[in-house]
Amino acid sequence: MKVPFLDLGPQHRALRAEALAALAATYDATRFCLGKDVDDFERNFAALLGYPSAVGMNSGTSPLHVACMIAGFGPGDEVIVPPFSFIATAWGPIYVGAKPVFADIEEGTFNLDPAAFEAAITPRTRGVIPVHLFGLPARMDEIMAIARRHGLFVIEDCAQAVGARYKGAPLGLIGDAGTFSFYPTKNLGACGEAGALVSRRADVAARARLIRVHGMEQRYHHSIVGGNFRMEGFQAAVLNTKLPHLSSWTERRRSIARSYLGGIRLEEARLPAVPAHGESVYHQFTITHPRRDALREHLAASGVGADLIYPVPFHLQRCFAGMGLGKGSFPVAERAAETCVSLPIYPELSDDQVSAVIDAVNAFK
Repeated sequence: MKVPFLDLGPQHRALRAEALAALAATYDATRFCLGKDVDDFERNFAALLGYPSAVGMNSGTSPLHVACMIAGFGPGDEVIVPPFSFIATAWGPIYVGAKPVFADIEEGTFNLDPAAFEAAITPRTRGVIPVHLFGLPARMDEIMAIARRHGLFVIEDCAQAVGARYKGAPLGLIGDAGTFSFYPTKNLGACGEAGALVSRRADVAARARLIRVHGMEQRYHHSIVGGNFRMEGFQAAVLNTKLPHLSSWTERRRSIARSYLGGIRLEEARLPAVPAHGESVYHQFTITHPRRDALREHLAASGVGADLIYPVPFHLQRCFAGMGLGKGSFPVAERAAETCVSLPIYPELSDDQVSAVIDAVNAFK
């Protein structure tokens, strides 16, 4: 049986009529940049997930950039980030002239290790960006306690964790700002680029809303230096169509994950951690195995798609070669990059396909 790693077709075919009707309404009303569709999405998103408000933006990278602007990071400042994530986590500090400083991840969760985070703090450290990687909440109690002791601004990268909660609290409200991506492959995906910023702090949300439109409080009057981070009406229209399905899609992802956790018996494979502090929304189901490349080839030969997500940690990327951080600098992140492989996990997978994935993994020799 063929099992693609990801197939966006079934979801979009099921919603095609509704999505096209929403796009037509947006088109006819010429609501192309911000406007009613974006207002509706911000309100609906906040209401569904428990946020006081949401600020829609034009990509998942933009909220990270904007959050770093709000934090006041700049030249000479250091911002701690894990080296195992999508590269945009490190772009935010760089865009405002600050320096990303890497701190290793935990075994099992792929998330920032609080002890490594604290060890990386220097007198120049101004902030930290913990990532809730693959949909699993990071250990925010420890991270927040360390950040508060040192007076750091905390930006939660929730790009892969829409709908996840930490000890009952929505991710993104624990730190000073939370950022989301609605890239098409995400659990809640647009038909293009889109993102959002949330905050428990009204001043942060208000600042983000102002920065989003060139720092313009009234037309052609600019009170601060801002940028063009506006969400498009078409993307908001699609997201409004998808949003009512998010809860059921999340539950299906969790159901698939439970099947994998209960069914995969491959020797030496390490399955995703399930810590008590929060349940993952399983943007990815990523396992590790010492013979990862051979396992992936075996899965491909069995008709099962698998992907290598983040095979090169930040400190070994060419763009950061100038930092002089060689192999061995962050051993846990390096092991994860060398041994991880992600299995298919999206709501439209059939039970037969899930069983086929389990059988293929277990048949690896």
